[in-house]
Amino acid sequence: MKKLFPWLFTSADRYLRASDWKDIALIKLCLFAIGLLAGMQVRDSDKKVVRAGAAALFVVTYIPLMSKYIGVQLVDAEQKE
Repeated sequence: MKKLFPWLFTSADRYLRASDWKDIALIKLCLFAIGLLAGMQVRDSDKKVVRAGAAALFVVTYIPLMSKYIGVQLVDAEQKE
């Protein structure tokens, strides 16, 4: 896999070096939310509530994660110039 996407793993390593425990916790919550959306096994009457909660958790965690990721990539790009 590293041979196919070396830039992806390098990028992820840079992001993790710039992260703290709160960022890792957000990643885990984000993945939990998307897992709930993908594998929900609840009654049909409760699916809308669970789906809405999981989608909200995903959006709330995804936006700060991606903004930090983009920021780290921009700083690295500036340092290379």
